[in-house]
Amino acid sequence: MGHYTIKMPDIGEGIAEVELVEWRVKPGDTVAEDQILADVMTDKATVEIPSPVAGTVLELGGQPGALLAVGAELIRLEVAGAGNVAAKAVQVAAVAAPAQAPAAAPAAPAAPAAPAATAAPAAAAPVPVQRPPVAAPVAMRAPGEKPIASPAVRQRAWELGIELQFVHGSGPAGRITHEDLDIYLVSGGQPRVASAGGAYAQRQGEEAIPLIGLRRKIAQKMQEAKRRIPHFSYVEEIDVTDLEALRAQLNERYGAARGKLTLLPLLARALVIALRDFPQMNARFDDDAGVVTRYAAVHLGMATQTDSGLLVPVLRHAETLDPWACAREIARLAEAGRSGKAGRDELSGSTITISSLGPLGGIVTTPVINHPEVAIVGVNKIVERPVFRGGAVVGRKLMNLSSSFDHRVVDGMDAAQFIQAVRALLESPALLFVE
Repeated sequence: MGHYTIKMPDIGEGIAEVELVEWRVKPGDTVAEDQILADVMTDKATVEIPSPVAGTVLELGGQPGALLAVGAELIRLEVAGAGNVAAKAVQVAAVAAPAQAPAAAPAAPAAPAAPAATAAPAAAAPVPVQRPPVAAPVAMRAPGEKPIASPAVRQRAWELGIELQFVHGSGPAGRITHEDLDIYLVSGGQPRVASAGGAYAQRQGEEAIPLIGLRRKIAQKMQEAKRRIPHFSYVEEIDVTDLEALRAQLNERYGAARGKLTLLPLLARALVIALRDFPQMNARFDDDAGVVTRYAAVHLGMATQTDSGLLVPVLRHAETLDPWACAREIARLAEAGRSGKAGRDELSGSTITISSLGPLGGIVTTPVINHPEVAIVGVNKIVERPVFRGGAVVGRKLMNLSSSFDHRVVDGMDAAQFIQAVRALLESPALLFVE
């Protein structure tokens, strides 16, 4: 038997460093050729790293959140034959009974000046042995280790009376999911006993959650956008009563054959038409070179919330799509983003972006520009309000567009005129279908 070191491969596009997001294997696992070993993240997408050989996992090259340079040791296997490196003493963690062991706690994000790839691989923690349900919960984490979970999962756990400290997390970096809560309940996990005082009882404790994977990329991108771009926002109220009436008619007549229309495809069409007269909005600014590039094609970024964080899939050549084709592509991209199946080309190259929080859109937002673009259009929720029309008070459906622009290359007057052009199209929706 020999030892085989798998190094971080060059995945192209000039990428010199990646972030380790999740291990798909643990020490002691037997892996087959082409089996996925780990997920790593570049500046653009998550990439799966397969094994070029079959063998048994001896040692992992880092913890989730570590930065690995191309060529750094990713994982070490024991293989049949001589292998490709000289053997060294490696302590293999015992394989526990359960089919899937809890993931190791994520390390704090590595500092840029000293990437994890240059450090010695971290030793894998022994896998805890699964125990049958007992009357009192058994701690599944080391002292001081904090469970990782989303706010929604934490709220549900609180409502169910579950202490997250005792719940195994099957998500990336050991993150606890809703399914983990269900498994905990079915397996006989004991809920915590409410302390005296009920809802008004004093609470203790704190939690440190490292930013890794997509969450780290989002933080870096938002910080860079706000640092480099002098934003200014412009908000306009739009009467979408007629637009909503037309949408309802189109869905009633064509919904079964062509699919249902939401507001977004109609807004996308309005932007495409308005950008013909305002090409400076459909642009990207290379502030290092001092060059603004305007695009004839409209590659529309669609800000999409996923369980992992915010993604911006790109609706390419939106100018070529009718509202129904646009709706189908928006739905496809949103699903690809939420399921983690969006490719790099589907997550890059946008020229202007739409941001919408749907029914949670609030009255006004101040969206952050998707660098290096120069404009973003934010959609707020639709509300029905009384307004004066022809001297009478009538109920109308109103919606604000909250948009942000790069003041280095977009003047306030141009931004206002652009949004007014979009408003005119949405308030007279028949114009969306006139060429």
